[in-house]
Amino acid sequence: MKATLGTDTTLAATAAEGKTPKSIARHLPTAGRLLMGLMFFVFGLNGFLNFLPQPTTPIPEGALAFAGALGKTGYMFPLIKGTEVLAGVLLLSNRFVPLALALLAPVIVNIVAYHAFLAPEGTGMTVFILALEVYLAWSYRGVYRPMLAMRATPGSK
Repeated sequence: MKATLGTDTTLAATAAEGKTPKSIARHLPTAGRLLMGLMFFVFGLNGFLNFLPQPTTPIPEGALAFAGALGKTGYMFPLIKGTEVLAGVLLLSNRFVPLALALLAPVIVNIVAYHAFLAPEGTGMTVFILALEVYLAWSYRGVYRPMLAMRATPGSK
């Protein structure tokens, strides 16, 4: 597509350059969705199957106590890991993506709090996961608008 100025200067090269960033930017939410889905699917499954190696560095005492308390409840750790697997599958299959992001939000908040207060050595990955969640939520912001209505009437469209 050619664009012209008032002086009949052709800007075909500029127009062609403009298409490249748009086509790459168009795929960023998909790449982020797949990356996040893969991370939560794998780490969620690892909670049940334990196929990834355990960290070699010692875990801080507070973090160990917290993980132990989650395990002792008998239901909380499987609930968290089951939610991660389910949300990961939803993200990977591109089904109910806004719901998957909403399900993962409290999990991610707890991951951030865990690393901020109990085990600060994993902060880099934590910030990346948080940034990815915020970016994807922003990408799907139009879907969340009705949910954030100040006043809602039951049964209304």
